[in-house]
Amino acid sequence: MLRVLVLSTLFPDASRPNFGIFVERQTLALAEHPDVELRVVAPLGLPPAPLHRLPRYRDLAALPAREDWKGLAVRRPPFRNIPGTGGRFHARALADAVTPLLREIRRDFAFDVIDAEFFFPDGVAAVELGRRFGVPVSIKARGSDIHGWGRNPVIGPQIRAAAHAADGLLSVSEAMRDDMTALGLPGDRTECIVTGVDFGRFALGSRAEAKAALGVTGPLVLSVGALIPLKGHQILIDAVATLPGVQLWIAGEGPHKASLVAQIARLGLGDRVRLLGSVPHAELPTFLTAADAMALASEREGLANAWLEALASGTPIVIPDVGGARQVVRSDIGGRIVARTPEAFATALAALIATPPDPAEVRATVESFTWAANSARLHAFLQRVVAKHRSTAVAA
Repeated sequence: MLRVLVLSTLFPDASRPNFGIFVERQTLALAEHPDVELRVVAPLGLPPAPLHRLPRYRDLAALPAREDWKGLAVRRPPFRNIPGTGGRFHARALADAVTPLLREIRRDFAFDVIDAEFFFPDGVAAVELGRRFGVPVSIKARGSDIHGWGRNPVIGPQIRAAAHAADGLLSVSEAMRDDMTALGLPGDRTECIVTGVDFGRFALGSRAEAKAALGVTGPLVLSVGALIPLKGHQILIDAVATLPGVQLWIAGEGPHKASLVAQIARLGLGDRVRLLGSVPHAELPTFLTAADAMALASEREGLANAWLEALASGTPIVIPDVGGARQVVRSDIGGRIVARTPEAFATALAALIATPPDPAEVRATVESFTWAANSARLHAFLQRVVAKHRSTAVAA
């Protein structure tokens, strides 16, 4: 039996049900493996009191310290997040805060491996925790941890040191592995395990019926992602402005909302562009089925779940050549990979709307991206990490 401790600051909670849902789904799939037992530790970065009473922290501070989350045993210990420090102390604070909890957990759950689901601060802290508890550590790179934190002059060295000290490294795409190598991480020890998609939830359906249910008439483009500049929603708004009669709906929340609202008003698109806010994951399939295309103009990605979920729903996608784009869109059936400009997106969207691919053929392009395959590969990888660690310890 493989006992896995999942360490993740990217994990959903009652206040953020869509946050890190890809980590949740991967963990649920791994927990279903007959040879796995696991626990989840999802640390919460909170500032010193009384700052945690501020609106942005209040809901996090009120979360239970332990709970059953969809059948998973989850602990949510706080660690000190000191504002204005640029995160430089996060990893050490996380490791120190979690150590007493892991001692408690280890009394009845002697975990074999720590599976860190983000490189910073999770992965850096996990290496220190692995040293303290004498267990191997796996770290998974997902996107902004490498593209953002990895290039930070203070955090970058912490990430590189953790990567070389870890027992195993994972990436969500082959392109991500190349980016890791370019930053000085050991690419030869990095395995790519792509994410999965829930084909039961994201299934083929009637586009006409889905549109009717949502009150949509005419062509619809859907975008799914946080309202932040790097997701490129501003590019899609400019693109749709040149496509008469086409509607754009954007599902997501974030600090860039006011800027997007102003852009929509400036272009006179209030009747064609809608900001939906945060759409519950369970409701997303109807929106994807209704859409003629899903577009996401991200500046960078690892391998976005939104891509796979759209394709599984029979909806083609238009995306830039970022992250694992070429692993997902391998032909025009699945959509288009285009330049990150309004003109390129408008051209691709117009072509897909005019000549839509068969939804069943679109879905078939991602039929290998199952959570069962993801779980099997992750289980085998973690087993190898544990076996190598044990053999090294015996030899020493």
